[in-house]
Amino acid sequence: MQTLYMMVAVDARRAEEAGTSRANTISKLTIPPLKFFTANHNPGGGIMSADFALPRIEAPEPAMEIKGFDTDVFRDLGEVSRWVFAGAVKDKKTGKTVPSRAIIEGAIVEWTPDEGSPEDFVGCNHAFKEVTHYEFHLNGEELFYVDFWERVLRTGGKDIFSDVRRALGA
Repeated sequence: MQTLYMMVAVDARRAEEAGTSRANTISKLTIPPLKFFTANHNPGGGIMSADFALPRIEAPEPAMEIKGFDTDVFRDLGEVSRWVFAGAVKDKKTGKTVPSRAIIEGAIVEWTPDEGSPEDFVGCNHAFKEVTHYEFHLNGEELFYVDFWERVLRTGGKDIFSDVRRALGA
């Protein structure tokens, strides 16, 4: 039977610095989808087209919304840094809470404050681009690992780009 996991809390912090937790100020966390590229083939003599999956993913775009102003992000806005998107996930069958971790290397390239009035507690949205490393673990198990510079794409422990690297002689 498949386990039902439910996210119960989130945090975002710099991966290589203590004391950068945003657990009390973060209101939304976008762990980006893992979306594979496809190549469409529509044969002239065929009966249908097919979108063939390729062993590469579209550029991930993580984001977070912080209530108030997070002045820490301005020290390297537009520059690549390493982040941990952490979650506390409850296994509904056992009742145990387990960790989830997305480790992301990318640059916060967009800072957008909410519109608001003085009685509203305004937040700011932070969007990442130039993501060159993205991995996700649930309860200590690696679900996927992608690194642009290493040219590694693993899902479920299987390196699905190894044949391509080998064919290229790398």
